[in-house]
Amino acid sequence: MSKIGIVGSGMGSLGFAIRSAVAGHQVSVFEANSYPGGKLAQIETNGFRFDAGPSLFTMPHLVDELFTLAGKNPRDYFSYERLPEICRYFWEDGTRLQTNAAPAETAAAIASELGESEENVARFLREIGENYHIISDLFLDNSLHSLSTWTGRKALKGYLNIPRLGLFNTMHRSHAKRFTNPKTVQLFDRYATYNGSDPYQTPATLSIIPHLEYNIGAFFPKGGIISIPRALHRLAEELGVDFHFNEKVYRISTENHTATGLETEKGNYTFDYIACNADIRPSYTKLLAQEPQPKKLLTQPKSSSGIIFYWGMDRSFNELGVHNIFFSDDYQGEFKAIFEDQTINDDPTIYLHISSKVEKSDAPAGGENWFILMNVPANEGQDWDALVARMRKNVITKLSRNLGVDVEKHIVAEDYLDPRRIEARTSSAGGALYGNASNNRFAAFLRHPNYRKAIKNLYWVGGSVHPGGGIPLCLSSAKVAAKLFAENA
Repeated sequence: MSKIGIVGSGMGSLGFAIRSAVAGHQVSVFEANSYPGGKLAQIETNGFRFDAGPSLFTMPHLVDELFTLAGKNPRDYFSYERLPEICRYFWEDGTRLQTNAAPAETAAAIASELGESEENVARFLREIGENYHIISDLFLDNSLHSLSTWTGRKALKGYLNIPRLGLFNTMHRSHAKRFTNPKTVQLFDRYATYNGSDPYQTPATLSIIPHLEYNIGAFFPKGGIISIPRALHRLAEELGVDFHFNEKVYRISTENHTATGLETEKGNYTFDYIACNADIRPSYTKLLAQEPQPKKLLTQPKSSSGIIFYWGMDRSFNELGVHNIFFSDDYQGEFKAIFEDQTINDDPTIYLHISSKVEKSDAPAGGENWFILMNVPANEGQDWDALVARMRKNVITKLSRNLGVDVEKHIVAEDYLDPRRIEARTSSAGGALYGNASNNRFAAFLRHPNYRKAIKNLYWVGGSVHPGGGIPLCLSSAKVAAKLFAENA
């Protein structure tokens, strides 16, 4: 049995803590906030409840796996349902599209509303599923920085299929070649934002992301996304994991380039091993300032961040679903503004999530809780007060125009997050939601590994060390780190 100290209580930390506790180790988790979950927090105001962070739940088996690993029934801790509808799409010219859980229905809808070949769309959805299974073992279950990952039989399968994986093409060019309607291209391009990247730069390999929704499913957990970290926290405590909330870690102690403990505002702790779920940049510049800094890694471009408005509405909107997208008419210009000009576009693409469509208690009777996300650059010192005000005005104008109603008159509760607030609450550099961007073909390989020999006995978990983001990939990073720990410790 080893003593393991973990920095942060995000999804990567919870996954690693549970796996380590099941293996018989003594685990302590240190969290600056008063609650577990990291970016998976919630906001409550005037009778409305909002999940503050991720709003889409995919690959629920990765959560269930942690309970079964511990010999527990996941349904005793939380439950979820597969949504029959994935998303509703809105374009400025009045085009509307609804995608559904059944891939055949989605293919038929895209053919009907956007004029694509139904057979071509169905084939695309099948192919991205096949591509996902080719590379999932490399990207999800193993470290990209381990030699064994690239020398096994599964890696050989990947090598033989390199031409079809899109490594040498961009997502946008691949989709533009595949589909006839620019709206279809835009629909599938948007999945680059799932790891904070630009579809006009990121490799077409990431075209597999829609597979998670269209072939596996979009899910909704009872009680909202916040129920997931709460359930994992409960499981971890039952396994003996010790949580230190409201106790911020100021330093990872090292000796001879070996992690030896944690220093917090309440004292010093000695551990055999450390796991860190903090963003890579502050991890090195603040927690490991005494160690050599990986300068190339720390200067890579950041992923996008977000401006999120939380609006309590005093009425319901039948034309809206759980997940909704209002597309920009200048999609390429929007990404240029984010990644080149480090500012916002005045015609933003708007993601609107309404959990009260499923979880009725999230809003008062007759009302709705609107979670409104726009992709924006990470914080580099921009005038965010001015940008937030400008974004709010543009969003209200766009939604009012598309919905045919003065949206602002129905806002009765309001809060927001911007890159500054995200950075302050989650210790993510610049408020970047996914660590470094994936805007080149080698981005996945340039990410920080789960373990590096430069600092022994230190493991890394979370979205900033995995080629993606969100709940599934944070849990995958914990799985990879736990595997490496079992092999090396």
